[in-house]
Amino acid sequence: MPELPDIEAYLAALRPRAVGNEIQSIRIAGIAFLKSFDPPIDDTRGAKITGLRRMGKRIVFELNDDRFLVLHLMVAGRLLWKDPGAKVPGKIGLGAIDFEGGSLIITEAGTKKRASLYLVAGEESLTQFERGGLEVMTASAQEFAKALRRERHTLKRALTDPTIFSGIGGAFSDEIMHRAKLSPMARSDTLNDEAAQRLFNAVRDVLGEWTDRLSTEVEDEFPTKVTAFRPEMAVHGKFGEPCPVCDAPVQRIVYASNETNYCPGCQTEGRILADRSLSRILKDDWPKSLEELEG
Repeated sequence: MPELPDIEAYLAALRPRAVGNEIQSIRIAGIAFLKSFDPPIDDTRGAKITGLRRMGKRIVFELNDDRFLVLHLMVAGRLLWKDPGAKVPGKIGLGAIDFEGGSLIITEAGTKKRASLYLVAGEESLTQFERGGLEVMTASAQEFAKALRRERHTLKRALTDPTIFSGIGGAFSDEIMHRAKLSPMARSDTLNDEAAQRLFNAVRDVLGEWTDRLSTEVEDEFPTKVTAFRPEMAVHGKFGEPCPVCDAPVQRIVYASNETNYCPGCQTEGRILADRSLSRILKDDWPKSLEELEG
């Protein structure tokens, strides 16, 4: 799922292409993509884009008539910038927003089509999309710690819960916890002040660095490789590879369709965390430490 740095990169690329320009048309190809019917989507023809903003993991297009297009790409949704009137891909295409200078194509890979587009009227209508999560890039350390300890969760769940923190998903949460040298299974409500400060610093540093990196990459181009798996990442998607800090093999916890990657050397004092599927199968043979794993 595109996370805060990815969405900010999309916004950086969209601003010079869309803001100040009129919508020529909006084409809807995905049956379930458009979630609203009043106002009618065709009423956007001729409306001017006056601004863009991020709302959590959503992109909000501000129109000059106090209406808003709210786009959520979900897990597999992506954006493409093509020539004006470009064809919407048949299999993965959801729709297009057409401008005089180009067309924004919205796609979604996979069989579960969950991406959504809403057209709503009035600023107050945007409250329905607010999840309540703290905007970590503008919050204070005290506000962060308060939100973190509000409920009893693992750090992984707390960081990725949109009602607690805004814009963080599975990929960058792994990188944040590795940077902070904290276990993904540590309890959010019992984290001491020093660890909470470390986590806050890591959140700001990791998200800031990746936002700068991705936005710089698209200064003249539109993002074409928005992915949760990047070679520059320390642990996310790096199962079995050596940690760039301590060389310990990166481990993972798999549950349902989700995966958490971590370094036992940096984050868990050498302990191998139980995997919900494999540890049940291996039972006594499941390694509990780096020493047992290497043995």
